[in-house]
Amino acid sequence: MSVRHLDRLLAPASVAVIGASDRPASVGATVWRNLRAGRFAGPIWPVNPSHATLDGQPVFARPADLPQAPDLAVICTPPATVPGLIGELGRLGTRAAIVMTAGLGPERKQACLEAARPHVLRLLGPNCLGLISPHLGLNASFAHTDALPGDVAFVSQSGALVTAVLDWAKSRRIGFSHMVSLGERSDVDFGDLLDHLASDPHTRSILLYIESIEAPRKFMSAARAAARNKPVIVVKAGRAGGGVAAAASHTGALAGSDVVFDAAIRRAGMLRVDTLQELFIAAETLARFRTADGVLDRGLTIMTNGGGAGVMAADAAALAGLPLRTLGDALRATLDAGLPATWSHGNPVDIIGDAPVQRYTDTLRALLADPDTGAILFAHAPTAIVRSDDIARACAPIVREAAGRVMGCWLGDAAVADARRIFEGAGVADYATPEEAVRAYGMLVTYRRNQALLLETPTASENGPPDLAAARAAIASAREAGRTMLDEVEAKAVLRAYGIPTVPTVAVAPTPDAAAAAAREGGYPVALKILSPDISHKSDVGGVALDLRDEAAVREAARRMLERVHTAQPDARLTGFTVQAMAQRPQAVELIVGASIDATFGPVLLFGQGGTAVEVLADRAIGLPPLNRVLARELIARTRVARLLAGYRDHPPARLDAIADVLIALSQMLADLPELAELDINPLWADSTGVLALDARLRLAPAGVAGAGAANFAIAPYPAELVKMVDWQGEPIRVRPIRPEDEPQHRAFLAQLEPEDLRLRFFSPLRELPPSELARLTQIDYAREMAFIAERVLPDGRTQTLGVARAVADPDNVDAEFAVIVRSDLKGRGLGWLLMTTLIDHFTRRGTQRLVGYMLRENTLMREMAQSLGFSADEHAPDPTSLRLVKRLNAPG
Repeated sequence: MSVRHLDRLLAPASVAVIGASDRPASVGATVWRNLRAGRFAGPIWPVNPSHATLDGQPVFARPADLPQAPDLAVICTPPATVPGLIGELGRLGTRAAIVMTAGLGPERKQACLEAARPHVLRLLGPNCLGLISPHLGLNASFAHTDALPGDVAFVSQSGALVTAVLDWAKSRRIGFSHMVSLGERSDVDFGDLLDHLASDPHTRSILLYIESIEAPRKFMSAARAAARNKPVIVVKAGRAGGGVAAAASHTGALAGSDVVFDAAIRRAGMLRVDTLQELFIAAETLARFRTADGVLDRGLTIMTNGGGAGVMAADAAALAGLPLRTLGDALRATLDAGLPATWSHGNPVDIIGDAPVQRYTDTLRALLADPDTGAILFAHAPTAIVRSDDIARACAPIVREAAGRVMGCWLGDAAVADARRIFEGAGVADYATPEEAVRAYGMLVTYRRNQALLLETPTASENGPPDLAAARAAIASAREAGRTMLDEVEAKAVLRAYGIPTVPTVAVAPTPDAAAAAAREGGYPVALKILSPDISHKSDVGGVALDLRDEAAVREAARRMLERVHTAQPDARLTGFTVQAMAQRPQAVELIVGASIDATFGPVLLFGQGGTAVEVLADRAIGLPPLNRVLARELIARTRVARLLAGYRDHPPARLDAIADVLIALSQMLADLPELAELDINPLWADSTGVLALDARLRLAPAGVAGAGAANFAIAPYPAELVKMVDWQGEPIRVRPIRPEDEPQHRAFLAQLEPEDLRLRFFSPLRELPPSELARLTQIDYAREMAFIAERVLPDGRTQTLGVARAVADPDNVDAEFAVIVRSDLKGRGLGWLLMTTLIDHFTRRGTQRLVGYMLRENTLMREMAQSLGFSADEHAPDPTSLRLVKRLNAPG
């Protein structure tokens, strides 16, 4: 992951066109013409050994002949020339190049990377359309038209879509901060540009067209960071993919690549839409509709002058599962006083087609003044009674004050064009139809929900530490037998090792006598199942018999089962039966939880309605590990079976925390056991008393094939290996990475700090951190950040935070900016030094070049400690009151 020299790519001071030409319809000629036609203020130099002049400007034969190294080079030459040109440009000092040339092939692309690497010269492409930065007047592309300036960045994997979007956006007066065609992404990719655009002052929202992702952890780290700062909206091709390859588990069959991508987008706090039109509708909506907390929670209110428009909007909301707000008595009384007796008396609020201007303004004011009214859809159809633009002018001052709560829908075309412009000038997003407006509102709800997940504090799981030795012993047993599929007894042993309750199960020889003897010993009634390494779905071949109540029933079931299995699958190896007591939970809901390995995002988790019809029902949701209780509950809530789990009639609610803890256990299992390839628990019974796993399948990855494991997670899991007990001042304390569940403990820690210590840490007086900031401090990306806390374990088992040291590395892992603070009553006792040495060791091991921090000059204790740790102070600080502290950890490169 790297943002180095992307400023030279997106905001260059000078540009050279290598292969500039006057040959009609050539890429070199088109790029040269586009650059010259723009408002770019810097020098633009043509390079081509076949020309002396071009448009009256001297042409340079080679890059070495240029008067100075260009910030950006645009290469439009034959494939064989490209690697040499990149090397020459790098030696000159150029640090960014756009390779428009197609047909390089793998060997030449690798040669280009090797030529660029010694100079950290960034490459966009090859085989790309180029880029446009309208605020600079820079059009370094061969697009047919330029882009309008604006604050939306569009990054596309398809050059053809860039040109289509240019046309579409220009006709709608939509402007851009940057438009980038990635091409074949040999160097600069989505992750790099997300990291750069997240802090770009010209960009307010980021739009992505994605076909594939090659570096999932890099992409997820960049996406999560960018989505915390500004809206990131994604269109991904391939929603209706070519199908899922045959899998040994239901999870493998149900966890298709597109639903996994959906899960990744949701987890990062981004918004996914289906079409390019929705992409820009979402961008406009998120930019204009800046709601206060809770506005979307209060539902949608529709205000209209026509019943038809209101009904269409209400129908669209019902189909999308978006609730309309029920009007309260006080609001209804206010509206009764100002509206005709024939008004709708409900939501939609139909003010009747003969409404004069004052009826619009009075109704709008009443709705906005009501504390229980959330978002308002203002839908108007033109009439001959009053001009639409007169209504818009009267309402504009009202909606301007509440633009973040009002959506406009002026139905029609020429008759409402002026009204539409007036509302847009007042900051109100406009939509062509009621359905489009409701769809935009739904996007808002989805986006805010995804954002809220980034901030919600989870409660701690009740799972204890796993018995790794037992889990690995079960896996070793299968490996030694030459099997990749664990038998039922081995699979349940792994589940028990992670604290998942299972039904006691014994394996016996494949004879009726053996089955009867086991049933007699364990007690009736029992369930009997076939045991075979070649049969994954036992019920499909008649390999399951339930509720067997005596020895005769067991013997007969075993005999018939052997016959059925031999008929259905004659080549299957039968190693025995499993016999287990029949569990009795009449009110339990059958669930499936599972795990599989996605080709792009690695290990994924599945939750849904279980049973033998699981693939027919297809009621499932996918999530990326690692999970906590908040994320697990959100995964559960995305399924239809969640409504059954909430309780109905005489069925009390199921224990959701117990289900969540099973999902968390599977998440931990995926991190601990890299051999895992697929896992199903189906069914998992859940009721008010908890959960019980009745059956399980667990498949191992073949030797040498990547399976699970923390290293393959798209999101870095909690680094439990960094937890340690240390002796401090004669007292044992725990030093460990912070985790999301620490937010209440961290809030209590900050509350104990003296105001002066908070001022020295945050550079300004601070009373209390808002929840969003506390979430940022506790929900960190372990791939880029680290925060070590020191905590004391109290006699009752509770813990107290004594201090914290944290650092965030830049995407290039060059600098990590640190901060440290300890409890006010513990200063000067070596705790800060202990935390800082732990932080220094960690970032040294991960290859970070420098640890950098900023302190107020008056903070003498901090300065003394930093000097004792080998930091030096320099003057590269943002203001005269502060100092920058720097410690070299590793040599560059």
